[in-house]
Amino acid sequence: MHNLGGLAAGYAVATVARCDVIDRRTIAIEIGMQNSGLGVTLANQFFQPLAALPGALFSLWHNLSGIALARHWSRKATFVASEA
Repeated sequence: MHNLGGLAAGYAVATVARCDVIDRRTIAIEIGMQNSGLGVTLANQFFQPLAALPGALFSLWHNLSGIALARHWSRKATFVASEA
């Protein structure tokens, strides 16, 4: 849910800012993808190893959803007006 909300919010904000399609997609991916490596590292350092599991699973979800969205968008044509 958090990840999907970030992807949608990034795309929406970029749309409101009148970015082109490629920039919208880039901003959506940047906002939607989160790095949970720090959480996993801190959990391993200060808690039992099982405490790192949620961060690791969340990281896996972010990677899979990002790949799925990028693949979906790669199949759609994008038209960007060239600067003349």
